[in-house]
Amino acid sequence: MKKCARRAVIAGNWKMNMTPSTTVKAVEDTVKLTAGADCDVVLCVPFVDIVPAVKAAEGSHVKIGAQNVHYEAKGAFTGEISADMLKEVGAEYVIIGHSERRQYFGETDTTVNLRTKAALDAGLKVILCVGELLEERKSGVTAEIISMQTKLDLAYVPADELKNVIIAYEPVWAIGTGLTATAEQADEACGIIRGVIETLYSKEAAEAITIQYGGSMNDGNAAELLEKVNVDGGLIGGASLVPEKFAKIVEAASK
Repeated sequence: MKKCARRAVIAGNWKMNMTPSTTVKAVEDTVKLTAGADCDVVLCVPFVDIVPAVKAAEGSHVKIGAQNVHYEAKGAFTGEISADMLKEVGAEYVIIGHSERRQYFGETDTTVNLRTKAALDAGLKVILCVGELLEERKSGVTAEIISMQTKLDLAYVPADELKNVIIAYEPVWAIGTGLTATAEQADEACGIIRGVIETLYSKEAAEAITIQYGGSMNDGNAAELLEKVNVDGGLIGGASLVPEKFAKIVEAASK
């Protein structure tokens, strides 16, 4: 597998943290501390923080993304945000299908697929999340679950759009729990996803697609995880709120 053909992507998911006033300094500090990055750096921020984040990152290597998007272009969907809205305020990336969206807000593989296609149609880059629950891992069906999610979430996404898709493997049992998959477990799961991409598309597509690990990667374990052949970056939660910690993860991905 040609890991050297893929550029690592470290993306921060701020979740429901930071106000517009605190966003500016956090982004500016991240820009400064990751200035030597030899990987792509993304911060996915709350909707209200996108405009100040884009302004703070302007002209730098740090790109700004959102954490969700609706699948319709407009309409009576109170509280939702369309892909065109995100594009117009300067977002370049969007997280879709995060386990917290699935768990708390009723996201399904059907709606994840619709959102993915809408985002790609609007010219956004998608960070597509898949992952298994603790009971699913204990039952030995991890491969089946993440394979099914990958197939359903990418249904009718053409091969030429895969260049705008990053897949984030996030074991649900390792998010916000302090638990982390071993480097071997992360590599195995990312390898399963890569195998699905080869089956759905081609070997070339599988070798080219970036697959992140999104289960509590931090500045202490990033280097070991990122050494694995199938782990091409990270979707970072809590550590992305602390620019100094986030910068250490970016440094590990840049080696």
